[in-house]
Amino acid sequence: MAEDFTSGMVWLVGAGPGDPELLTRKAERLIRAASVVFYDALVGPGVLDLVPQHIRRVPVGKRSGRHSKDQKAIDELIVEAALAGERVVRLKGGDPAIFARATEEIEACRAAGVAVRICPGITAASAAAADLGLSLTLRGLARKLVFVTAHARAGEALDIDWTALADPQATLAIYMGKAAAGEVSAQLIAAGLSGATPVALAENASLATSRNFTTRLDLLPLAAKSALGDGPALILVGAAVEAARITERETKREYRRPRSKISKLNSLTMPR
Repeated sequence: MAEDFTSGMVWLVGAGPGDPELLTRKAERLIRAASVVFYDALVGPGVLDLVPQHIRRVPVGKRSGRHSKDQKAIDELIVEAALAGERVVRLKGGDPAIFARATEEIEACRAAGVAVRICPGITAASAAAADLGLSLTLRGLARKLVFVTAHARAGEALDIDWTALADPQATLAIYMGKAAAGEVSAQLIAAGLSGATPVALAENASLATSRNFTTRLDLLPLAAKSALGDGPALILVGAAVEAARITERETKREYRRPRSKISKLNSLTMPR
């Protein structure tokens, strides 16, 4: 057994956005070395297939409105397994340090005297940008990248400094924002961001079932309601997103090109 993963240790491992090929080599090694894996609902099935059959798998997923276990219960399960001498992997979708409740689990482990470490993963914003073929930063136009969650606790309003976020030189990566798309749009516009600001919505980023759409900030509520399904979605807002809109328009023009021109183009580019 590797020295960095001995009995009684806990690793918080980033499973990435879902595509198993985006899992880090270290993450895969830790998964294979574990004796028990506690995994989130957002961990892709392809990643779970990498867990050997002899390793115990325990689902502890939380999705909006569907919580199998509360956070305190998850903390207790992790600590109990580690104190029993297990090699514990807590497998989290994306990156454990980004909106993944890692702090609670780290504090619970440390309070119990359990060694805990983090293995980072690719976060949804990076996967969405890759799917859309754009850079999240843009020289002269998008000087900042801001990660924000639009998910609030049940019964609570979103506690967000909208004025700080309404920066035309920033790219906003809004996690868990599908249900709050209307408020996101209204609040950012009220705080001074133009309604024409480019927006992209990415659902199931990195997976074969991914769906990507581009729109404007003022049309975001309609797009989120009509274009997205039940999968996890991320919203990107800012000037950098215009690259995805340009690509989408070019693709649509290709589809509309008359067949005769397509045939002529193919005759010029296809090997004889």
